[in-house]
Amino acid sequence: MSIEIWHNPRCSKSRQALALITDAGIEPRVRRYLEDPPSAGELREALEALGLEPWELARMAEPLAK
Repeated sequence: MSIEIWHNPRCSKSRQALALITDAGIEPRVRRYLEDPPSAGELREALEALGLEPWELARMAEPLAK
């Protein structure tokens, strides 16, 4: 199985997710998305694979989202 995690090492949830994956014995490809942002196409593919709409991933309470 091949897993890629879009990771922000400064985010506690991202660190927890990475720990869960590695604790399960899986070595994911780690992509620091702030340094290497996904393309629009990659975002569309990820949303489709997850069955989500863009706003379901966004932090809607953040001032930038308002």
